Amino acid sequence: MNRILLGALCLLAASPALAQSEPPIQLAVSQTANQPTAKPAPPQRFVTKHRTTIRGRKIDYTATAGEIYLTTLSGEPTASIFSFAYVKDGPRDLNRPVMFVFNGGPGSSSLWLHMGVVGPRRVVLDREVNPSNVPPFGVADNPDSLLDVADLVFIDPVGTGFSRAVGSGKAEDFWGVDQDADSVAQFIELWLTENGRWTSPKFIMGESYGSVRAALMPRALMGGPTYLGMMRGITVNGIVLLGTTLESRDGPPKPEAAFTSAANDLTAQAATAWAHGRTAHQGKTLADFQAEVDRFAAGEYEDALRRNAASPLPPAERQALVAKLSGYTGLPADAYAQDLKVPTGLFARRLLADKGLSVGLYDGRYTLPTKGSGNEPVADDPAMGRYVPGFVAAFHQMLHDDLKVGMERPYGAIVWRDLLSKWKWSRAQVPQGQSFAVDIATAMRRNERLQVLVASGSYDLVTTPAAARRSLQAADLPTDRVTFRDYPSGHMLYLGDTAAAFSDDVRALIQRTSGAN
Repeated sequence: MNRILLGALCLLAASPALAQSEPPIQLAVSQTANQPTAKPAPPQRFVTKHRTTIRGRKIDYTATAGEIYLTTLSGEPTASIFSFAYVKDGPRDLNRPVMFVFNGGPGSSSLWLHMGVVGPRRVVLDREVNPSNVPPFGVADNPDSLLDVADLVFIDPVGTGFSRAVGSGKAEDFWGVDQDADSVAQFIELWLTENGRWTSPKFIMGESYGSVRAALMPRALMGGPTYLGMMRGITVNGIVLLGTTLESRDGPPKPEAAFTSAANDLTAQAATAWAHGRTAHQGKTLADFQAEVDRFAAGEYEDALRRNAASPLPPAERQALVAKLSGYTGLPADAYAQDLKVPTGLFARRLLADKGLSVGLYDGRYTLPTKGSGNEPVADDPAMGRYVPGFVAAFHQMLHDDLKVGMERPYGAIVWRDLLSKWKWSRAQVPQGQSFAVDIATAMRRNERLQVLVASGSYDLVTTPAAARRSLQAADLPTDRVTFRDYPSGHMLYLGDTAAAFSDDVRALIQRTSGAN
């Protein structure tokens, strides 16, 4: 079940040394719209110089915030993609990796990974778990940034951030699984051309729906006559997936999906209960407990759900199963009385009901009073409702103070309006219902050096670690080139003293697949 809900002329910065306007890149791309239309204003750029220290190394770098135009084959602009690029200063080094980063939604900008763990600056909250969601918020150098091992490019797809359709383009032309992947691939092609980085090692990082986009990127970047209709011929060295969600949303759910989903949910529910001291297994480490529940959920529990759906379980077996479930999740036995499973939304309300609290779906460590909820899936989620204001405020402060960005249109952190209702889930040249994990398997067959890091938060009740594993295992990926890492965190798995560990895992992937140091 999918729970994910996972602009005009701009002003130049005052100092010409810090900001400049540059001409558009005009590379033919795959759209065929060709009507005469008013030519958009030249794309805007804001360029600033900075210094930081990462892992004990001083790094001077140039930040470029600005637009690149996508065009039709005849050169008519159709979209402005706004990005934030951080490139290490010095002689151009074609062996230096470049990592392209985006978040998900659909409808989300890249500010979460930008300000949370990857970028050279990050948000400072008064505490990382259950922080205050009112100012003051801080911005500081990020000691966990990946800028020491790779240049970084944060991409905001059309309809998010400052990115928008222009000229003959319409926003809905870019709102769909294939359409979105094509436009982001076009942007990457343009960025590589403008910066002379075609032969550099390349990495893709995507969070939440961004994991779907990342799964499709190798196919979109390679291209072909039946997919997108052009050959880009771009390969990547590595893919990083966070908050992974790879099952298809195209077509009716598979009959087995309800059983598999319940089993996947159980592991994350149990981990969340463990974090709050509610299980009968508090003496075990999180890793050991999670592994135990995962084995039970994927085996005995899922089998019992199937058999119970066909014919009620014998009373003794049912009672033993309920006792085990209650011990794992801390919920009373009556929670499982109806059908042996508890939907995650209900679990979030029941776990700490005796305290009048609900836990966050995006991070089960976070809590808010259950009473008074407006039932808005983001603003009233105990996790998203607490950390979103700090992230958004810190990002805007960085835009103003550090990057000297002066855009006249607002920055869309996450924009659901129109986009979700018009999003096209159907895909070209793919059987209906096929998992996006199959696209990764195909990419790994084409590229025998491609490696994948799958990063998950144990307390993520939206995109669970178990679901990520099962999707990728079902696609039969080469196990020696896929690394799974779980962190004691949530959907934004770099919150709660886990950023350094995640950063080092990505750093290791980059170094072993590109020779970066």
